[in-house]
Amino acid sequence: MPIKQRQNNAPPVSKGRPKGSQNKATKALKDMILGALDDAGGQDYLRRQSIENPTAFMTLIGKVLPTTINADVKGKLETTVINVTTGVPRAD
Repeated sequence: MPIKQRQNNAPPVSKGRPKGSQNKATKALKDMILGALDDAGGQDYLRRQSIENPTAFMTLIGKVLPTTINADVKGKLETTVINVTTGVPRAD
């Protein structure tokens, strides 16, 4: 596909990387992290960490969940509320 020339002698516009795609370094790092998690025990390891290191585990959850929700919803949508208790008291 030819590159389109912009008006007013602006540089040409190229497609670049598709929106939302990861660069090679990010993908490689993510693959290494997932491989290390698998080697450490996967879900069982994460379950232990949620008990032994709840602060670090909840930080991980807060960073990972918003980026991994992917849904193809058709029909009625049902929601489930999950309350997570960390054992850390809050200052009111």
